[in-house]
Amino acid sequence: MTYSVNAHHSAQALPGTKAPARLSLLSFVTTRLELLRQRRSLRALDARALEDIGISRRDALQEAGRSVWDAPESWKD
Repeated sequence: MTYSVNAHHSAQALPGTKAPARLSLLSFVTTRLELLRQRRSLRALDARALEDIGISRRDALQEAGRSVWDAPESWKD
């Protein structure tokens, strides 16, 4: 992303430019932390909750045990 500086010295992104690498890294880390949180929550669900969402304990534990680097395709850019 390319920046322009106005008279107040604040940086603003120019339209049609890419995000700086640090924002992309922050986004990557944020989504991986969210994935970790969701998998921990899945692991903690009881049998009734798992039945409500239609997955077995085995499937829940298998998904919860996956690495944060193993993200669903829909989460990948």
